[in-house]
This record gives sequence, C-alpha cells and structure tokens, in this order.
Amino acid sequence: MKDSLGSIIYVGKAKNLKRRVQSYFQQSKAHPQKIIKLVSNIRDFDILLTDTEFEAFMLECKLIREIKPLFNKMMKSPQSYTYVVIDKDRKYPDIEITNHRDEQDGRLYFGPFPSKARVETAIIGIKEAYKILCSNSKRQNSLCLNHSIGLCIGMCGGGTALQEYHDIIEDIIALLNGDSMKVLDDMKQKMDNAAVDFDFETAARYRDRIDAIQFLLRKEKVIEFTEENKNIVVLENLAEDTFKLFLIKRNEILFSKIVTIDNLEVNQLGRIISTTFINTNFPAGCYVKRDEIDEAQIIYNYLKSSHCRYRTIPDHWIRNQNGKTLEKAVTKLIYKKQTVTK
Repeated sequence: MKDSLGSIIYVGKAKNLKRRVQSYFQQSKAHPQKIIKLVSNIRDFDILLTDTEFEAFMLECKLIREIKPLFNKMMKSPQSYTYVVIDKDRKYPDIEITNHRDEQDGRLYFGPFPSKARVETAIIGIKEAYKILCSNSKRQNSLCLNHSIGLCIGMCGGGTALQEYHDIIEDIIALLNGDSMKVLDDMKQKMDNAAVDFDFETAARYRDRIDAIQFLLRKEKVIEFTEENKNIVVLENLAEDTFKLFLIKRNEILFSKIVTIDNLEVNQLGRIISTTFINTNFPAGCYVKRDEIDEAQIIYNYLKSSHCRYRTIPDHWIRNQNGKTLEKAVTKLIYKKQTVTK
C-alpha cells in the first residue's frame, strides 16, 4: 500500500485479495485507530503474485524487514520481541525479561519470543505458583515483606530455602530447555485442585498462566528446530503432475522452482540440491535472532502442516557426494503422497 508520494506504508498478504482489500474500507467505524489512519493515507496498491501461500508469507516478512513500512512498524514494535534470561552464577539467580541478547555475558537466554505480554504472564505465573516472588532486592539474609504474606518461600533469608530456590530454578531451566515438564505438571495440578475446591477464579488464573507457558514452549521448539541448520527439501503440489520445489536451511529459502514430473530428471535435481546446500554455510550453534524468528516460525508451521511433504538431507550425504542415495531419497519424496519427515 502506498501513500500520495508513492512511499510504501504497509505490506500484507492475502489468499483472497478482493476480500482482504474490502475489509479495510468496509465497517470502518469498527476499525482501530491505526487501521483508520492507514486507510486515510492509501492512494495506490502494488500486487505481487506468488505460487503458494507459503511464499507469500515469506515474501511479506522479507519486504517488511527490508522496507520497514511505517504502518507495519506501528503495528508491531521491535520491543515486543523478548528474551527470558537467567544468571546461574549469582547466589540468587533470578528469572528476568530483556529485549536484548548478549552472548558474551555468560547468562542463559531463551527466545526470542514475539509477545512480551505472554512472556510476562508465564514468568509471573511460575513465580507465584512456586512462591519465589521475593520483594527484597538486596537479599542480605533478611526475610522480605512478600514472605510474610506467603508469596516468597524465604530464600532471601538463606538456609534451606535458598537451596530449594536453586532447585526450582533448575526445574524452570529444564522446562524451557524441553527436558522436563515438572513445572507445567505442577501448575496443572494446582489448577485442578483449585477447580475441585470451587475456586474457579484461581483455576482460571492458572489456566491463563499455563497457556502462556505452553506458548513459550512452542516457540522454543521452533528455535531449536531452526538452530539445527537442517538441509530441507520441500515439495508442494500445484497440480496433479506439477509441484513447487523448495530448498530450505535455517530461516531461508535457498532455491525454488516449479517442477513437472513428465520432464523430471532426478539426477539433475540431485545435483541442484547438493550444490545448493554445499554452497550455503550457516555457523554452527548460531542462535536465532529477533529478525529471524518470524520466518523461522512460518517455515516450522509450513513443514508441520498438510500442505507439503519434506525430507531432511544429512550433511554427510552432501559432503561425500552420495549422488545415488540422494536421488533415491528425492524420488521417494516425489512419488510419496504423505508427509515424509526424516
């Protein structure tokens, strides 16, 4: 969408373009102020057509990041991307929230998460459930006010409560790493107990916190999958004998092409796959940054959907130039109707 000066002020995608555009100009009284202001500035449209909805999602992300249109920025602030950070080396390691990640400070980071509000709900919920909402910022072996009202186990006073606190922190780290669901199970039990006691307000509060925690865990799965730097071959059917081929690594589409089975040369396809991946190098262990998370989420959701089938290609197949093995895997993927994972 462009203004009177020809500047791009908003980028969006639509499966049904007519319906999407009409939605901006109909029932305008129900629109939020940002949409009303956007519509008042629209003077022209540019349309880019893609072969698949997946490509439209990815193109939308790419254009927003490169152009930084005014109304896209207004609707999603970079400050909404949040990390959970824990400093295990401190005597009283706390769970904090930050908008920036520093790989050199030795702390544990989880994220980025695209909703600061959901992160805050999850962290406060965990602290309240485990009674680690300490109000003593200095923690000089003196019990805080929250301890007297039952919101703090008393780790601020040291002793066995401090060791219990460290154990709780380890459980929280295990939860965020996906190694243990103990924290989530404990909160579900507390929710069930509250419901049994007809304390529905407390049960609802636990439900909202559990939803927020599950949101964090889903995002962590996306991040973990992306950071594994898999070589991914994806096929999406466009017609009975025609499909779109995508070669994906990390959060990028490296190559795409419409392929027809009638004139398909599997050995040529194998060479394209091998050459594309061998010439692409992402540093091992490189964490997902804030400007990568949206595309990583789109790719992850796409691969888990029913719209495509995919296969991960091991690095050693490419390094050792196992052409026949690669060709067999690609042939099987092409003619197999259900999703192939790995």
